[in-house]
Amino acid sequence: MHSAPQTLSVTEKVGYSLGDLAANLIFQTLITFLAFFYTDVYRIPAGTAATIIFVVGLLGAFVFTPLVGLVADRTHTRWGKFRPWILWTAVPFGVLSLLAFSTPDLGPQGKVIYALVTYTLLVLVYAANNLPYAALSGVLTGNMDQRNSLSAYRFVAVMVAQFIIQVLLLPLVLILGDGDRVQGFQNTMALFAIVGTAFFLITFFTTKERIVPAPEQRSSIREDVGDLVRNRPWLVMLALTILVFVALALKGGMYIYYFQYYLSEAHLAGFLDGIGFNALVAGLNATLSGMGLAGFQWPEDAPTSAFSLFNAGGIVFMIVGIGFSRRLAERFGKRDVFGGALFLATVFLLAFYAYPPDAIGLVFVSQILHGFFYGITIPLLWAMIADVADYSEWKNNRRATAIIFSAMLCGLKIGLSVGGALVAGILAFYGYAAGAETQAEPAVHGIRLAISVYSALPFLLCVGLLFLYEIDKSMETRIERDLDARRLRTAGAR
Repeated sequence: MHSAPQTLSVTEKVGYSLGDLAANLIFQTLITFLAFFYTDVYRIPAGTAATIIFVVGLLGAFVFTPLVGLVADRTHTRWGKFRPWILWTAVPFGVLSLLAFSTPDLGPQGKVIYALVTYTLLVLVYAANNLPYAALSGVLTGNMDQRNSLSAYRFVAVMVAQFIIQVLLLPLVLILGDGDRVQGFQNTMALFAIVGTAFFLITFFTTKERIVPAPEQRSSIREDVGDLVRNRPWLVMLALTILVFVALALKGGMYIYYFQYYLSEAHLAGFLDGIGFNALVAGLNATLSGMGLAGFQWPEDAPTSAFSLFNAGGIVFMIVGIGFSRRLAERFGKRDVFGGALFLATVFLLAFYAYPPDAIGLVFVSQILHGFFYGITIPLLWAMIADVADYSEWKNNRRATAIIFSAMLCGLKIGLSVGGALVAGILAFYGYAAGAETQAEPAVHGIRLAISVYSALPFLLCVGLLFLYEIDKSMETRIERDLDARRLRTAGAR
């Protein structure tokens, strides 16, 4: 391997982060609104839509992602291993994003086939784009402090995309469609496709792979898999990734029920009035109407409106937390900062169980503090996975970056699937009555437990797992120093 300058410019960090913003405009739309789009916009039966999403999701997790990982690690071009995948998939990603959210009138059976084909192709191209993109972070630089910085830039972009989708997408659909959701979705996705394609191209042209395996390195698939299963930090990170996303899916899926059935609607309405939020939306509507546009269609009922604002507050303070992540990790090491911040985030998550229905201000403050401390952990998770790739190279003298990231992305998808299933399972266990205006006390109790105690348990298990993760600050420094010296020796021998 050869050595190269390891410091990344702001241009390269921003350019790299735009790739995640582009991908998450689509990914966040898929996980948040695809079921709604299929059932309420394209009019596919709910059971059929659920089957399509589930089956294609399994293909993405267990077929597309591992295959792309194996192929990407064996890609050799003048642009590197991973950058060309971003170039090759930029236009197909944009086109398929638009096609997947289009509504051709093909009859009941034709609609199902169209949805199945377009979603499958989109998930395939997403894997071919996003896995090499994630692996790219491990080869842009071997400097671990620079990786912390790169991850911070990247996940600020992710949070911006999440804010756009979770808070602004439905108003944007109604505005761009002039009140017509079908046309609005198509126009919105066309905008996302154009912006996303441009951002992917910027990522390709502004980044450079610096950690390049020596030409003589050759490893079989069997050797790559063997390296993984003997890599204890990788095993810890796989379990940790699954648990983190179980918790995220569980609490994320349950929050709306907490607002709908536990918190006082009257107190929610009073809170929105008291902070001036309703007046802000009214003023925005007046401005849009004066420009000849449709009004900003913010949800009118207090629980849904407050829930959207609740999400927005959490996302904004996650971004603030991300801003503290790099400096803390440079001083104390990724592992210790991740564990400490996750523990504090869990404390504020547990607090939701204790609040009475009228404690709206405390609910929002807890969400803000939970978001802040969880935000510190967000870039560290993926920077730690890149460190695991370095650890594997350090121990085995072979580098297989993409397969390590592909396994983690499989863990992410497993976690999201398990967490999503737990939402429905817990509701059923506690006797939730779908569509009812009020819920029985056991169902409300189950909802409170789900967003606090049950969601906290996976996070606390993660904190415990970190005691088995041996890459602390001192080992980070040792690995970086040893690999740097090894690459210099290899470069000098050629």
